[in-house]
Amino acid sequence: METHRCSGAGRTIRSGQLPATRDPVFPGGGRASCALEERPRCPGDERCPRTPSTKEFAVRDIPTGGLGRRSFLSGAAALGGASLVSACGGLKGTGGSSSDVLKIGYVSPQTGPLAGFATADNFVVKQIQQAVRGGFTAGGVKRRIEIVVKDTQSNPNRATEVTRQLINSDKVDLIVGSSTPDTTNPVADQCEANGIPNVTTIAPWEAWFHGRGGKPGEGFKYTTLFFFGMQEFADCFFPMWDRADVSSKNVAALWPNDTDANAFRQGLGPMMKKSGYTPVDGGAYQNGATDFTAQIATFKESGADLFTCTPIPPDFQTFWKQARQQGFKPKLATVAKVMLFPSEAEALGGLAANIATDFWWSPAHPYKSVLDGKSAKQLADDFAAETGKQWTQALGSVYSLFEIAIQAFKEASDPKDRDEVAAKLRGMKIRCMSGDLDFTAGPQPGIALQHPVGGQWRKGERFPWDVVIVDNSANKAVPIGGDLLPTNA
Repeated sequence: METHRCSGAGRTIRSGQLPATRDPVFPGGGRASCALEERPRCPGDERCPRTPSTKEFAVRDIPTGGLGRRSFLSGAAALGGASLVSACGGLKGTGGSSSDVLKIGYVSPQTGPLAGFATADNFVVKQIQQAVRGGFTAGGVKRRIEIVVKDTQSNPNRATEVTRQLINSDKVDLIVGSSTPDTTNPVADQCEANGIPNVTTIAPWEAWFHGRGGKPGEGFKYTTLFFFGMQEFADCFFPMWDRADVSSKNVAALWPNDTDANAFRQGLGPMMKKSGYTPVDGGAYQNGATDFTAQIATFKESGADLFTCTPIPPDFQTFWKQARQQGFKPKLATVAKVMLFPSEAEALGGLAANIATDFWWSPAHPYKSVLDGKSAKQLADDFAAETGKQWTQALGSVYSLFEIAIQAFKEASDPKDRDEVAAKLRGMKIRCMSGDLDFTAGPQPGIALQHPVGGQWRKGERFPWDVVIVDNSANKAVPIGGDLLPTNA
């Protein structure tokens, strides 16, 4: 039995006393996310004193959820290198980056109502490890990366807290983050305030930019984003609306009172009117609502045949079931922020059929990794083979966060110079797993646009539900897979 000193807790941990568990989420509500650092010997690195069978775990920043130390550590051991990992191993020390090690912090909602966005996180981290296992040259020096993962618990205040930990305790060189303004905005705000290069994704650019007080034409110095915005949603949704067999151009809109929905209300609403559609706003309700009777009554009274929304996933599940029970059956539903993942379709059962949404990444997208040339289809297939789960859109987006971070390091003459790395992010043009991204092209400085296509959920073969691409008006590079069908006939 080997023993290792726990630097965070100041106690000795005997590795043989850490029984693995299948699920690292603790019953007391805590989670061992971002808690462990696994540092096996880097193959071929003779400087590394560890043998390949030795693993050192540094425990820090761990919400234990009220569990005792023994119960917590037994659960934490199951995470291994999936939470705080080194891409090559054999790192020197834990108090900050050595000269040849570049630390990347990653923030995402691994638990809570937005957890579906993080389904592929651990897999992606492993993929990045594999892709750069031999290191890479940046600033004339062979470099390795260490990735420090933090869970926001789907809470913007927690996102702020863990980003501060990455900056002040983990001493990261760059931070990436994903999934809705509840994550991207507080993460970016902390990075901008502390001069840390940052790139985030999966948040409408208007919610990220205007929601943070961005100055048009100027942008931010340290923080960047790739995703899309209201015009791209319109380019994706409106062609499907135009093709739908409807008698009314009223569009029922379920928009809560949050950053995402307000961007849609203020941005997409006027675009609807210019295109001949009339938004029927159900009212700015609070997230977590359990009764949508008032909104459903408004939509039914309007005679709306089209439906759109931007709720949090649990709220959409509640609304859609109540809508069916109360007789609101729009002929075509095109939703945003929800129905992005197979788990959401499975939770609705038959009610998921032919709900349409925006797809910015899928195995059908003709994109490849800039790190190792792997295609989108190969990445999705590898994910299914390793996890037994169906691909999700965030798989490609999160992968590209690390592609972009590593590319910025490579392009900088000194990857430890935060100002220079931030400038490389703002000026980046890259062809990667998320397609061609140009951070110089706007709509504001430091924002690269993606162009989603329309897809509908249909009964699947290997998995219960599959996505069929039904409209590529906004991105002709993605092939059509089937006809647009009514959500409710």
